[in-house]
Amino acid sequence: MAQIDIVIPESEVEITAVRAQGAGGQNVNKVSNAIHLRFDVRASSLPDAVKERLLKLSDQRITRTGIVVIKAQQHRSQDMNRAEALARLHELVRAAAFVPKRRRPTKPSRSAKRKRVEGKVLRGKLKALRGKVVD
Repeated sequence: MAQIDIVIPESEVEITAVRAQGAGGQNVNKVSNAIHLRFDVRASSLPDAVKERLLKLSDQRITRTGIVVIKAQQHRSQDMNRAEALARLHELVRAAAFVPKRRRPTKPSRSAKRKRVEGKVLRGKLKALRGKVVD
């Protein structure tokens, strides 16, 4: 299947700057560098099929109410954390947009079954020869 390129409007994404967790030195209590991104899947303009697959994903970042929550605090700058959070959201939506190819169940042919059984018989005969030699 072809990959669909999906664009998420900025108006549908709620981005909040929060203080990052962990050690950070002198700036830790003054600067809000971490980004808290919230995206409501049900209220979004995504195609219905993508919404459905996104909500079916067993991802801990998606709440029961259908809101994707991503927290980015890897970088020291707020802009880089914002870019990373948006990239993670786009990756999640891209994964949900991918439609796997349907599998057609197949059966082995009669000759394939015959060859398999013949191979098993030959192997059994070979193993039978490994027994003790009786005079």
